[in-house]
Amino acid sequence: MVLGFMVFWPIGLFLVLYITITHRWSQDMFGHSCRTRRGMPQDPTRDASRDWARERGFGRGWGSAAFRPSGNAAFDDYKTQTLRRLEDEQEAFEGFLQRLRAAKDKTEFDAFMEERARVNRESAETAEAPEAPGAEDPRRGAY
Repeated sequence: MVLGFMVFWPIGLFLVLYITITHRWSQDMFGHSCRTRRGMPQDPTRDASRDWARERGFGRGWGSAAFRPSGNAAFDDYKTQTLRRLEDEQEAFEGFLQRLRAAKDKTEFDAFMEERARVNRESAETAEAPEAPGAEDPRRGAY
């Protein structure tokens, strides 16, 4: 598409229209992470991975095999527990990252507030300092 715009702009425009009309723009392309999955069911009694995959179009083609029951109940239970454990670990890791970002922000904010307080103290000290005797304002008396 970019090359199409660079070579001849109608080619790029045609490619943008084609991608838009055929719905080939991916929502994941624009910065959505796993924690912002829309439509991810929160009910633990439902098979969340299968519902989410079906909503995202993984029910077609080779991707559907990962979410279909295998016929082996023990393996299906293991797979469900593993997927649930991985989702829990992912949520815990994302929580850790969020706390880490909050701690970094707090540290930066505290440093900013300390710098601001220091500047205010210094400006207050210079404003309160008495003038030296004999030092007159050179503008005084000048017209």
